[in-house]
Order: sequence, then structure tokens, then C-alpha cells
Amino acid sequence: MKVLGLWNNNRYYVKLYVSTMPEEMSVGEHKKGKGHLSWWGLALLGLGFTTGTGFFLGSSIAIEKSGFSILLLFLIAAVCTYFVFDALANMIAQHAEEGSFRTYSKKAFGRWSGFSHGWMYWSSEILILGSQLTAIGLFTRFWFSDTPLWLLTAIYALLGVVIVLFGTAGFEKAENVFAIVKVSAIVLFIALALLVIPGVLGKENAHIHEPQSMDHFFTGGAMGMWTALIYVFFAFAGIEVMGLMAAELKQPKEAPKSGKVMLTIITILYVASMGLTLLLAPLDKFNTNESPFVTALKDLKFTPVVHVFNGVLIIAGFSSLVASLFAVTQMMANMAKTGDAPKLLSKRTKRKLPYASLLLTIGGMIVSIITALVLPDKVFEYLTTAGGLMLLYSWLFIVFASRKLLKLTAWGQIKTIIAVAMILLAAAGTLFDKISRPGFFISLGFLVVLGAVTWIMTRRWKREEEASEA
Repeated sequence: MKVLGLWNNNRYYVKLYVSTMPEEMSVGEHKKGKGHLSWWGLALLGLGFTTGTGFFLGSSIAIEKSGFSILLLFLIAAVCTYFVFDALANMIAQHAEEGSFRTYSKKAFGRWSGFSHGWMYWSSEILILGSQLTAIGLFTRFWFSDTPLWLLTAIYALLGVVIVLFGTAGFEKAENVFAIVKVSAIVLFIALALLVIPGVLGKENAHIHEPQSMDHFFTGGAMGMWTALIYVFFAFAGIEVMGLMAAELKQPKEAPKSGKVMLTIITILYVASMGLTLLLAPLDKFNTNESPFVTALKDLKFTPVVHVFNGVLIIAGFSSLVASLFAVTQMMANMAKTGDAPKLLSKRTKRKLPYASLLLTIGGMIVSIITALVLPDKVFEYLTTAGGLMLLYSWLFIVFASRKLLKLTAWGQIKTIIAVAMILLAAAGTLFDKISRPGFFISLGFLVVLGAVTWIMTRRWKREEEASEA
């Protein structure tokens, strides 16, 4: 996921932040894919989309609120994330569609649903883009402290656009490289920690901090776990981009397998590395200004590895940025193609690049960057929190669409109920956190505005339909 960042006096503050089909798809109905991706290729891309600064950096907030119980929260969020992606993957397996999740919302509930789902997702990503770029720039200033922040954000924005200009093939290659780098970094940390704990490496600086009691394990109590849950969910965000790329599968029916493998791998890596991090550094050393991995490595005085992980943070943030740019550009082009956005935005080059939609995304990104640079810290923090919450609201559309379009078994019904309940529970937890609370209400404000626009457009579509029938 993306980490939404703020700064003050050169210190960094983290804030996490669809043609008509039959109403119901019959089990076993399947559209043969015309794509090029294998299931494992999609799984690798998924690792790149989800393993971002939401985990590498934002988990510090969850640690601060919940302590060692963050390990349980990662397991809970992983299961619920799998339920959401499984709902999307099964719709893809039965009928792969361009536009992915918003297309299924449209088929399930009508044009209003696809329209609002698409614009909700686009808005959430645009809100987040500025903070992603700011975070990457701040990480880079760890090495180049005298370089202006605006220049660094402009450089990374340009690089992100260049990768998108190479089209789907270039995007896939870049994200595959990013995924390998990030996963390798986590594996490196796990190996390093396993050498430190028995005293093979860094024995003179090693201090193991295991929980001494149940109270120590559940440091923040039930309320701490509740308010931390939203931040752990953000560490798994990116599955919606994986859903968009699933349209490129050779065999769409293998989409569920990709998600299961990817989430299994990522959960093992998350829990193992986070558990070792908590053992290597005392709880009171973790803070929202730096990655928990950097905190643990600094405590061991492994300075060279700290520099390596700063590089990983930059790659993780840039990977999330590129994924966001690609996803919203493709989403907007699909919306324009189906009439849910201005037709101009469906224009493509001979290489099928949706240049008009990309220009809109670049414009939105520029506004987001300027907002990040000029708004007071707290105001910008609230906006980016709202963007992160809206991203999770889009997951609810996916789950409800699957309940409408698929013939679910009893267990399938239970899975969707659990997913909805946990997402709502995580969002509600922000009401009890003074830092997150304003962002929650701003996200509701965005939903009200989007609902009003959708209502106006619904009336317009009805008039157009009546005029065409006259």
C-alpha cells in the first residue's frame, strides 16, 4: 500500500493512510482468456503491487498502538484481504472483463454503481499520489539533504510517467523487478535477524525483547488493536490493481490461484519479518518517523544495512506510485469507453496507450503534489487519510458485486460477510483515534458529493433513454 506522508521542519510523519451480462453468472461459465500472463506471473506482480511503504513504513503506527498483537492483526487482515480478492478473482474466472472491478459493479447493480465505483477509486488514488511522491522525496533526502523537495518529487513523477508510457509490457517488467527487490529485502532482513538472535552476528549489540506476559503482548489492549487495524489493512492494499491486470491472464480461471499464492507468501513474509523486528528492538524505540526495520537495524548498529533499507523504501514507494498511475489511467480510459467519463479520455495512440486519460492523471497528480507542498500538515494529512479509506470502500463494492453475480456456497456467503464486517470495523476504528477521525469524516464528505453527482447523472441517463425511445 501506499503510505501517506507529511513533513514538518524536515521531519517525516507517516499517515496511512464495467456490455450487458446476465444478472447472475452461472457456475462454470468461463470466458477463455486472450492475455499473456501466467498465474504465477500475476502472483509476482501482486507482490509488487502490495508490498509497499504501507508495510515497510506505515506498520510503525500499528506497532505504536498495538505492540506485539500487530502479528494477530496481520493474520486477520490477510484473511479478509484474501476474501475480497477471492470474490473478485472468481468473477474474473467466470467471465474476464476489461475494467475489472468497476465493470462487475456495473453488471451487478447498474450503471450508477459502475460510475460511482470508478470515480471513487480514481479520486482515492489522486488524493494519495501527492503524499506518495512526497514520501519518496523525503526518503531520498536521507542521502541528498540539500536537494529541494519539489525537485525530487518532480523527478520521481516524471520517471513514473515514463514507465507508464512504455505501456503494459513496460509496466509489468518494472513491477516484476520492484517485487523481486522488495521481497529480497524482507528475506535479507529475516536471515540477518536469525543470525543475530542466536548470537552468530552482532552479539555485542544484540538485545532480544520478547513479551514477558499476555499484558505485554497486548500492549494497547482491545482499543489499541481496533485503532491499529486500519493501518494493517493498508499494508495489503494493491489487490485492486492485481484485479485489473488479471484481464491479461492466459487462463482467467487461474486468477483465484494467483491471489491465494501471492497472499500466502506475503503473509508469511509480513508476520515473520515483523515478529523478528519486534524481538530485536524494544517497543518504546518504534516511532512513526521511520521504518520499524530501520529502528531494529539501528539498535543493532548495522549502519550499511540501514542505507540498503532506505533504498528499499524508495523503491517500495515508487512501485506503489507507478501502480497507481497505471491503474487510474487504465480505469479512466475504460470508463470513457463505456460512457461513464468524457469520450475524449478514451483516445489512444497506435500503441494503445490511453494518452488522454494519462494527461488527466498527470494533471491530477500535479494538483496533488502542489496540495502536498502548500497545505498545512494536518489538513493534508486528513485528505490523504480520506483517500486511503475510500480505497477500502471500493473493496466493499467488489464484495457486494460478487454476492449479486455469483452463485455462492454457504461458505462463500460467510466469507463475504466476514470481509464486509472487518472492513467496516477497521474504518469505524478511526472514530476512536483523534489522528484518523477527521479523515474518516472527510471520506464520508467525498462519498456524499460522489453520491450527489451519481444521482444527477442517473437522471440524465434516464432522460437520454426516454428521448431515444421516443
